[in-house]
Amino acid sequence: MRVVSGICKGRPLKAVPGNTTRPTTDKVKEAIFNMIGPYFDGGIGLDLFAGSGGLGLEALSRGLEKVIFIDRDPKAIQIIYENIKACRLEDQTEVFRNDADRAVKALVKRGISFDYIFMDPPYKKQHLISLMEKMDDQNMINDNGIVVCEHSFDVKLPHTVGRLGQIKYEQYGIIAVTIYSVLNGE
Repeated sequence: MRVVSGICKGRPLKAVPGNTTRPTTDKVKEAIFNMIGPYFDGGIGLDLFAGSGGLGLEALSRGLEKVIFIDRDPKAIQIIYENIKACRLEDQTEVFRNDADRAVKALVKRGISFDYIFMDPPYKKQHLISLMEKMDDQNMINDNGIVVCEHSFDVKLPHTVGRLGQIKYEQYGIIAVTIYSVLNGE
């Protein structure tokens, strides 16, 4: 596992020990960023269910100015900190140990909205639709914002969720990626 492109290109990333997380492969990561970027001129990201932090770090390496990382597993939080330090991106990150629902509530209280949201939850405990509905209802997604959902290939997400419309869907073996954008004029 490594940073695929950008200012931290080639930097190795540690994985969370054990089998509680499933890191996004470099191939899938490259495909995701080719669909949404591949590079950015600023913006704020949220890496929810961050695991090792690979998606958020890739986004920072490719030009996002700040990413907030959230995971509830203490081992994951430790690895996220180590990977951030290895990439020398401490000044552009915040890391919180929390479950997704509580994290969304806390971010709403802070009034933070995002340009890019990455969600890669455990496949057996997905509640992507309800999380997207909450984030949309609370205006956490900026106009032209992008939400990237990585999920099991047998999960079919709806074409629209609130103001979000599906703009891409790709499958890579047992992994699927569904990308949403805020629909203009709604």
